[in-house]
Amino acid sequence: MKTRISIFVTFLMLCACNKVTAENYDKLKTGMSYEEVRTLLGKPDECSDAVVLKSCRWGNVQSHINVNFVGDKAVVFTAENLH
Repeated sequence: MKTRISIFVTFLMLCACNKVTAENYDKLKTGMSYEEVRTLLGKPDECSDAVVLKSCRWGNVQSHINVNFVGDKAVVFTAENLH
């Protein structure tokens, strides 16, 4: 019984820490630095870099926020299936 309670509490804590939300998406602004976005959303799950473009994704394939940066500034951001 204690194991089940521990698993349930851990699950609740992980859900509460999820920063990939519609509320946080609404806080994104064009011109934010990478560090400002990282402070808001946490460490990205995936990033790719081109010459001047950096594209990062927070979340998973089903529910995520994508932010594209040019020079260290957010220029385009999109989201899918946020709650």
